[in-house]
Amino acid sequence: MEKIWKAGLIVAGIAFVVAMMQVGTDVHARPQYKKALDAKYPGHAKMIAAKCDVCHFGNSKKNRNDYGMAIGGALSGKNVKDAAQIEAALGKAEGEKSPRDCPGCSTEGKTFGDLIKAGELPGKAP
Repeated sequence: MEKIWKAGLIVAGIAFVVAMMQVGTDVHARPQYKKALDAKYPGHAKMIAAKCDVCHFGNSKKNRNDYGMAIGGALSGKNVKDAAQIEAALGKAEGEKSPRDCPGCSTEGKTFGDLIKAGELPGKAP
């Protein structure tokens, strides 16, 4: 009986380690970016609800939409922690034209800032 109990503990331990490895590989959170977006646009319901999808699309967080690329281009590197630099990158991205221009579209000629002020999500997947 003692051998069965020890074997059960070993199996449970292995299962726990495997489960933790799965959780750890899928999450690459950058909470400082989410915090900066929420602070800059506190009443923007769509941005708050979209979370990471404000800047990303698909299953991989390596996939950035047009707005995410604009912010990334304004930052000095990956995983920037400096709140002032993140705030400046958000401001710079606001002034960039949305590449979603098309004849007759409601986004024609608008910047990311225009879309945000209109309560829309600024980014779109390619």
